[in-house]
Amino acid sequence: MGQAFTRAAQWTSAKDGTGGKLEFTKINEELLNRIVQFIDGYSSKFPSESKLVFKKPLKWQSSLKPNQFSAGGCSERGDDLVSDEMADKENHLFSLIKVNASSYECHVMSLEWAEKVSQSAGDKKLHEIRACLEANRDPVANILGDRFATVEGEDNSIYRFTEEITKEIEQLSKQSSEGEGNEDRSAEIEEKKATLKLKLQFSKLDQDLMNTSISLISKEVRLNPSTVDGEVRNLRDLSGPSEETCVLKSINFYGPTFVFENGCRAPTHRQLHGDIAYIEAQPFDTGVLYIMANTSGYYIFKGPDGLGEMQYEREGEPCRELVLLLKQKSPKFAEMIDNQDFSLKVQEEKEKFVDNRHEDTMDDDVDQATQRTDMQRRRKEAEEQDREKQTKQKTQRKKRLEPSLKWKALGMEEYKIEEGRSDPNRKLKKKKTTPRMKTKTPIDVEDSFSESSTESEEEEEAVERRSEANADLPSEYWQIQKLVKYLKGGNQTATIIALCAMRDFNLAQETCQLAIRDVGGLEVLINLLDTEDIKCKIGSLKILKEISRNTQIRRAIADLGGLQTMVKIQRDPDKDLKCLAAETIANVAKFRRARRTVRQHGGIKKLVGLLDCASLTSQMTPEIEKDIEVARCGALALWSCSKSKKNKEAMRKAGAIPLLAKLLKSVHEDMLIPVVGTLQECASEPSYRLAIRTEGMIEDLVKNIKSQTDELQMHCASAIFKCAEEKETRDLVRQYGGLDPLVSLLQKTENKELLAAATGAIWKSAISPENVQRFQELKAIEMLVALLHDQPEEVLVNVVGALGELAKDPPNRLSIRKSGGIPPLVNLLTGTNQALLVNVTKAVGQCAEEQDNMGIIEKLDGVRLLWSLLKNQNTDVQASAAWAICPCIEKAKDAGEMVRSFVGGLELIVSLLKSHDKEVLASVCAAIANIAKDEENLAVITDHGVVPMLAKLTNTTDDKLRRTLAEAIARCCNWGNNRIAFGREKAVAPLVRYLKSQDENVHRSTARALFQLSKNPENCITMHEAGVVQPLMAMVGSSDEDLQESAAGCISNIRRLALANEKARYS
Repeated sequence: MGQAFTRAAQWTSAKDGTGGKLEFTKINEELLNRIVQFIDGYSSKFPSESKLVFKKPLKWQSSLKPNQFSAGGCSERGDDLVSDEMADKENHLFSLIKVNASSYECHVMSLEWAEKVSQSAGDKKLHEIRACLEANRDPVANILGDRFATVEGEDNSIYRFTEEITKEIEQLSKQSSEGEGNEDRSAEIEEKKATLKLKLQFSKLDQDLMNTSISLISKEVRLNPSTVDGEVRNLRDLSGPSEETCVLKSINFYGPTFVFENGCRAPTHRQLHGDIAYIEAQPFDTGVLYIMANTSGYYIFKGPDGLGEMQYEREGEPCRELVLLLKQKSPKFAEMIDNQDFSLKVQEEKEKFVDNRHEDTMDDDVDQATQRTDMQRRRKEAEEQDREKQTKQKTQRKKRLEPSLKWKALGMEEYKIEEGRSDPNRKLKKKKTTPRMKTKTPIDVEDSFSESSTESEEEEEAVERRSEANADLPSEYWQIQKLVKYLKGGNQTATIIALCAMRDFNLAQETCQLAIRDVGGLEVLINLLDTEDIKCKIGSLKILKEISRNTQIRRAIADLGGLQTMVKIQRDPDKDLKCLAAETIANVAKFRRARRTVRQHGGIKKLVGLLDCASLTSQMTPEIEKDIEVARCGALALWSCSKSKKNKEAMRKAGAIPLLAKLLKSVHEDMLIPVVGTLQECASEPSYRLAIRTEGMIEDLVKNIKSQTDELQMHCASAIFKCAEEKETRDLVRQYGGLDPLVSLLQKTENKELLAAATGAIWKSAISPENVQRFQELKAIEMLVALLHDQPEEVLVNVVGALGELAKDPPNRLSIRKSGGIPPLVNLLTGTNQALLVNVTKAVGQCAEEQDNMGIIEKLDGVRLLWSLLKNQNTDVQASAAWAICPCIEKAKDAGEMVRSFVGGLELIVSLLKSHDKEVLASVCAAIANIAKDEENLAVITDHGVVPMLAKLTNTTDDKLRRTLAEAIARCCNWGNNRIAFGREKAVAPLVRYLKSQDENVHRSTARALFQLSKNPENCITMHEAGVVQPLMAMVGSSDEDLQESAAGCISNIRRLALANEKARYS
């Protein structure tokens, strides 16, 4: 717990002089779980070390209450709880001290009591460990003393301590031999031995934590197109015909030169598999290497065949870097690339590349500090030549359009005519720059031009609407324009009067909003924010807050640099100013560029700081009410900003999660709505879902679902919808009584947004069987079936998804049929919404498991509709439809005839075995296994080439595909010479490897397939050579009778062949 939490754990930035918090990440969660495992059961494994008294107590704010502490040996003293055992004359080994009305501080002075605290915390163990480590950044120093504190570099404390103990033992033994006994000295040495042993255990734990974090971090490293382009470009610059000076003959991207918008060069169907580009490299000492750049690393692959068709089969393990892969394949390349001269050349090439990139593409305001002196000299010479040419041509050219004053003020006159080129089709060249780059805050260039947003629909650029010159405008338009003139030219008193007069107009009216903009009022209002007068600032912000609800206005505010000024205002001590600025930011940050601007100028951290208000449960005073209003406005602004993925990450690092958790306990609904809105927006990220669960926010979300405000209910249900992906969250929703209010929300059919959120939460909650039982009791199925009519697709997707999960329980299939749910579900199979089709096919497939339901589905032509979805271009729809077809074939009265009645149906399903999606392949194999039960259908699919297609798939390592594939092979062996054909296609040996899987379902289906294949002598020989006998012998003793029988039958066939060979040999 030393270096691991110094280097490996991920902490938020420190704030207000306090230490940072542990971030809610997978790495931190894994580290905390390892520490919990270390503490639990420690006293039983190491009784003497667990009783060792700490040098200083571990103190932290605990969520435990005295009545929750289950361990014995404690007694209450007033509101506090203390242990009966004492660490010394003043301190108890454990104490839980009341700090205020709602919180306690825990003090622990031995690992034995730390374990008791962990046990009493129950499902909040992680929360307690997190709080302890955040309050005690170096716990080892508290436990063992400052001599063992975490230090940078080499730590020799253990060696020094060992030498000290050794010397003391020698002195003690010398005294004992001389007859001078010293019991106190012996006890002290025993204590030091226990301390040393505990330190060694901490060191081992620390090493385990470091290894865990390194393992997790290494798995997260993924390639992207820009990295691949950079590596190929650098190596290309170092390639050439000379073996003495170049590393490669050549290296280039293979295939079409088209580059997609995402930077990938691979075809779209291969991008689904993570492929970025394909590279053709020619080393000096080997043949041509074809390299696949995938998000998971670089691979060698087969490349084009003789006909030019790409063969995508990979060879070997991936490499994180292209250079490492080439080193493995080419000794000559490894020798040259490791050469010192070469290293210098690489560095020079990289610098040259950076210089060129700066010169060609980067904004002058951003890269001025990084330009080389010689580049500036060359640029000045070129500009002088261009200026002379422009002077000669100035009288011959038409007058250029000048940018408006506001763009000039922001440094946006970045338009230049390219001169001195021979290309006659010259165009205006616009440098990539935006108004925000004129600010004083340094901005990362890469961040400036990239934004990751989770929004499904971005606010489009507003169409500029200007009134015609002769159009009739209301009198308010001209009156506001007069007031703006007073703002521009008046003194301080006139300015304040003009602002007050302007607020008397209906600023929600678009005419008034555009009047302020058209006459230049926005520039004046934003400039007033830089003054020293508080009244002018407040008046300006009140107007900006009202008019910024207009799409055109908010974009103009962002263009004029208003967001940067409002972010600076968050440092102001005046709370009214902070509130107004935050509310205006909330209105403006509705589009991507504005959200990016807030983040780049440090706005996220400042807005998170607004959330830190006084206790919400204390007595209300005007000062506390003002603090709560500041927090509400901060939450509103963060809600708007949280639609960006990068902003969510910035909020997490700034420590927003515990502050949001605190505000979630508020009783003020106007506070709760933006807080829950922010949480549900952020819940799309795994780190936030983890935090919502571990910080105890599920209980508050469930409590607020019972609110009387539809908007608050909708956001709470939406947050649960996103968080209920994890089983732990679903269990907590049930434990806190959240299922009942969710079902009651289904009655509010007029509010479609609330209905979509509620049905989504029910869908995800129904994944847990325990929740399904409660939904049965609440008659949720009947209410959901009623929603299958006249609802928008957003609601239908969730309703059908919920019915699909509920239908996994057999009694619910009957309820769906009795409620009349089968016909509307079948009708939805004709839709086009991909997400809806995935869910409805699953629901129909689950319903088809019941015989009577299948009869209705068949009458409604549902099976034909499912079969037609196999033609859909979406692989998820294809897979879901194929899985749904399986129970339909099993439960149909005359399945063989039904399948043959679909014209081209068998050929279609066999052709899907060419798919590259494993889920599609697994589902299609399962369907083929059911189709092959009918002999005529088996003959037809055999004619369509099902045997070689199945044989090609046998090298897979996916257990789900293995199970259905083996089942399909077993069924297909029952026709003609298919057993011989499978052997000829080399499908037998790979099947033997399936027996090493950990999945017993794979064993069962594989044993069936091997039993059928073993009826052919050649296959028996292949199996025996592949070592099938030993694993089959173990499976003969399985408790699964089907597996027993198949394994024994296969061994029997192999044995018969061996006996026949022996008999033939000796006869």
